Amino acid sequence: MIKDIIVHLEHQAARDPARDFAIAIAEIFDAHLTAVAFAYAPDFPGYVMLEFPSDIVSQMMAESEKAALAAIERFDAAARRRLISAEHRLLKPVGASAPAVLSTLARRFDLGVFMQSEPNGVDNDDMIESSLFKSGRPLIVVPYIQNDGLKLDHVVCCWDGSRAATRAINDGLPLLAKATGRSTC
Repeated sequence: MIKDIIVHLEHQAARDPARDFAIAIAEIFDAHLTAVAFAYAPDFPGYVMLEFPSDIVSQMMAESEKAALAAIERFDAAARRRLISAEHRLLKPVGASAPAVLSTLARRFDLGVFMQSEPNGVDNDDMIESSLFKSGRPLIVVPYIQNDGLKLDHVVCCWDGSRAATRAINDGLPLLAKATGRSTC
């Protein structure tokens, strides 16, 4: 059963396909949705940080926090419009990378929703890989070109008899149960 979903919010995009996709999933499953936005600190080697004036580093951190708060505002507005149960978290990872923080947090949720990396833009590969392999929870990677919400009119399952396939099919059962069209395994 899918009752708690986590979605990673993007800073730049006014239209965040993962946000909208996660909201659609929350509607279908009547689930609670938690959005996470990161206010990133600059990640420079220590010897480079010594060369940067502290006011520039502070300005970079403030701009990242401002962008994260804007993403949260867009999420809150979209969640209110769709009348779903939702909350947000602004995270400022210190001493740990955002992918490690997010994969640890994702363990507490039934499903994670992240946007695919863009060819010339947002790079979410580390976040996706970390959550996929370290959270132990199912993950939906939304294509960056996605325009629609979740559609369950055709569902396909692949099976090789392995332990991982068994876990994947079990995690996908809520989606299979909601499928309206033809399902194939």
